[in-house]
Amino acid sequence: MENSTESPANASNSGLAGKAVLITGGVHRLGAQIARTLHALGANLVLHYHSSRARALEFQKELNTLRENSVVLVQANLLDYPKLPAVIKDAVAAWGKLDVLVNNASSFYPSPIGTVNEEQWDDLIGTNLKAPFFLSQAAAPHLQERQGCIVNIVDIHADRPLKRYPVYSMAKAGLAMLTKSLACELGPEVRVNGIAPGAILWPEIELDEVTKQRIISRTFLKRRGDPRNIAEAVVFLIRDAIYTTGHIITVDGGRSLNS
Repeated sequence: MENSTESPANASNSGLAGKAVLITGGVHRLGAQIARTLHALGANLVLHYHSSRARALEFQKELNTLRENSVVLVQANLLDYPKLPAVIKDAVAAWGKLDVLVNNASSFYPSPIGTVNEEQWDDLIGTNLKAPFFLSQAAAPHLQERQGCIVNIVDIHADRPLKRYPVYSMAKAGLAMLTKSLACELGPEVRVNGIAPGAILWPEIELDEVTKQRIISRTFLKRRGDPRNIAEAVVFLIRDAIYTTGHIITVDGGRSLNS
């Protein structure tokens, strides 16, 4: 699948038509590309956002213009754990079912040893690990009813820590184990898999060109990936990987193999 759009006729035959999908952090960056790709294949979306209301409404309008009444929004602070079951409840209410949960939302910033405070710890662990767990727990009965699946957006640094980012790396390592643990707990009805991106989008913090080129040079393919590569992997895990659970697909141009 080279493009993130398909004709309505192709979408109806995609195997995703009518699937109800909740994507956390679904209006920005990787989440938005995942949303566009699944929407083009006929999925009905529930897009979670936190504070980006204007962007969320704009994106919802864009997708609903392409296919009327196909996208709804849900607002939540994922660190407000008692309210996470309500996110799932609203997602189920939107379409009367839930087929897929994509745990995409993530905080990412440096946390060098000696500088970390409890607020940073709670934020990084909370968005990357704790929220995915409690969302998955709340979604599980609905996904089991639909023989659905969970896709977690992990990171190559779950296996190989990123210097100056210990808390983030630990949180993503936890998410990798959560993926495997949920596959064990929720099978046979629900498949749970993950995707570990490499150099796909540059972080929102500034990176100089030398740093960018050094990162690219350590991939075997000698180029940065594209958000569509992640979205295509999500499609594969939802639609095609019907005998795959508890696994994490690495999409990094070979970077994690290069010591």
